[in-house]
Formats: sequence, structure tokens, C-alpha cells
Amino acid sequence: MIESKDTIPAEKDGKYQFQLNYSGREVPCLVEKEQQMLHVKIDDNLDAELKINKNGTLTQTGGAHIPDSCIDFIKKQVLGLHV
Repeated sequence: MIESKDTIPAEKDGKYQFQLNYSGREVPCLVEKEQQMLHVKIDDNLDAELKINKNGTLTQTGGAHIPDSCIDFIKKQVLGLHV
């Protein structure tokens, strides 16, 4: 049985695709959200994992280093401004 605390963030689970300014150029960014994790693929060659914390912040837990400005942009694209 799935507890309600596990399903609340799932309302926006899925794939998100948008353009991201990375290293001075616009590149495609694909993000797959699964519960409290974001699986990020930038420009088909950089992979990273981001964890959604209870306070709405993101913490990088693995993969290639992503600048904080890119993490903030990904957060706004996937989670919206209200989180």
C-alpha cells in the first residue's frame, strides 16, 4: 500500500524537456521526476541526480556537477515558483 506522503509529490511526476543555458549556450535538458528525485540529462552527455528536500530545495546527489544557477532554473521549470 502506498502511503499518502509518498503520493503527494507524485502529482508532477513525469518527463520535462526545455532549453537550459549551460556553459554559455542553450542546450536541451530532459528531466524525469520520480517522487522526490529528479533525473537530469543535459545536452545528451551530462547526467545528474537531484533530490527534492522537504523544504523545497534541491540537493545534487550524483552525476556530473551542475552549477547552482542551473539547479535553480531546473527547479523553476519542474516544480514551479511556489515550491
